[in-house]
Amino acid sequence: MKRRNFLVQTLAGGAALLARPAAAQPAGHTMPSMAPMHGMGHAPAVVPVAPALPPPPAAPLAAPDALPSGAPLPDLFRLPNALSDPAQTSRLFRAALAAQPTTQTFINGKDTAMWQYTAGVNESPDGIAGPLIDVREGDRIEIRFDNRLPEPSTIHWHGLPVPPDQDGNPEDAVAPGAARIYQFKLPPGSAGTYWYHPHPHMQTAEQVYHGLAGPIIVRAADDPLAAWPEKHLFFTDLRLDVNGNIPPNGLEDWMNGREGQYVLINGALQPEITVDGDQRWRIWNACSARYLKLAFSDHRAFTQVGTDGGLLKRPITGVKALLLPPGARAELIVQAGPANSQAALMALAYNRGKMSMSGSVPAETDRVLAQVKFAPAAGGARALPTWLRSIEPLGEPVAQKTVMMTEQMDMQNMHAEGPMGLPSGMRFLINNQSFDPKRVNMTSRRDEVEVWTVQNFTDMDHPFHIHGTQFQVLDHQFEGKTVPESFLAWRDTVNLRPNEVVRIATVQRMAGLRMFHCHILEHEDLGMMAVLQVE
Repeated sequence: MKRRNFLVQTLAGGAALLARPAAAQPAGHTMPSMAPMHGMGHAPAVVPVAPALPPPPAAPLAAPDALPSGAPLPDLFRLPNALSDPAQTSRLFRAALAAQPTTQTFINGKDTAMWQYTAGVNESPDGIAGPLIDVREGDRIEIRFDNRLPEPSTIHWHGLPVPPDQDGNPEDAVAPGAARIYQFKLPPGSAGTYWYHPHPHMQTAEQVYHGLAGPIIVRAADDPLAAWPEKHLFFTDLRLDVNGNIPPNGLEDWMNGREGQYVLINGALQPEITVDGDQRWRIWNACSARYLKLAFSDHRAFTQVGTDGGLLKRPITGVKALLLPPGARAELIVQAGPANSQAALMALAYNRGKMSMSGSVPAETDRVLAQVKFAPAAGGARALPTWLRSIEPLGEPVAQKTVMMTEQMDMQNMHAEGPMGLPSGMRFLINNQSFDPKRVNMTSRRDEVEVWTVQNFTDMDHPFHIHGTQFQVLDHQFEGKTVPESFLAWRDTVNLRPNEVVRIATVQRMAGLRMFHCHILEHEDLGMMAVLQVE
């Protein structure tokens, strides 16, 4: 196995599965007592905790056609506001979420043990994805989180500009059986498509692949596309064995990031989507490591109107394919066309430089994600605005920072267990250091514009993500060429190809500790994360 920047010693055997046991850690925000929240009913602060999920027996993976497919695209379940009278809310969204063990049936007669977000304690999940949080700029958010898992967990509000102590950072974990309330206000300009997921260190990947993830939409009062019909496509992937169990990660999952054999949209496999008139699609890539290069099988074009942080300045027409790395989101306009037609929504093959313990990596192939039926509306095509919103460059930077992403493999210790049962022979690093929650890696000042030069000194793609803010990509340096970013947009996740350098302009508005990391969750858990102190 030839890899740049590896510490390769003696090549030891083939891949072996590492069952990662659930474990608990001391954590903050335990709440031995909490007064019930007004409008939410009486709920105990300390809730029953289910036992740890037993490691499932080793078994072959289920066949690709073991899950039913072709049903209509399910709607996402909306998290209800506990304040039932909108006139009394004062722009307050108050709700409850619990992370708890659940059971779903994907394969006939086989129960699958999962962990899911539910709309409050002792509630059953409504679908596979966590409830959709649909709110507005200016809203005050109060969400009570009850952790009914056998290990610490958090809720990270991916992409949202929330205070550091409300952002579900690894050091702010909620202990099993405990609860806390997340509180923040959504400032003007924060409209966009976001999501939430857990963020406990060395446990994030496991919790997400067991099912913990949910979508967020923040709406603007002056949205020029507010009247357009919306479709929501929340992508996750799922791995099941023939017994319906979710198997643990193996060594190659830790190396490359986990991909399941099933890609689900709103919890459904290859659903049928109806485009009965032009539509606005909000798309989330909530997979742990899967890249989605989206396209239609008949090569029809679509229009991109938004990224992670909301609408673009102007629509980008004629798009035939769009790459979404893990954690990223997009908004598209999909047109029905002049006549009835049908096409598959595809994830085109994308080579992101996977590694293999056996020395060979299976070739990437195209994958059908959904079947789409197009039917023109009686009124014909909608007129798309030529201007969507104002986005201006952040301006001249007052500081420069450099982030280097590297990886090291010690093959002699590849099969040894490290902390939390993770493989000790793998290290994914930022600036040559593995994540330490007690160490501040870099310091920034509030409201100061900075340019970060992010460098990928590995032979595989890594999606870079920063907490608490959006950034603007300035340019890409790849294969000896520097290419300016083709359009101005707000993002919180950007992909870097092997040996690529990306420059971003960013600014933090609130003091405290922020994380930045690779959003392949296994790489994050294995150390490719660092701490930014904002003063």
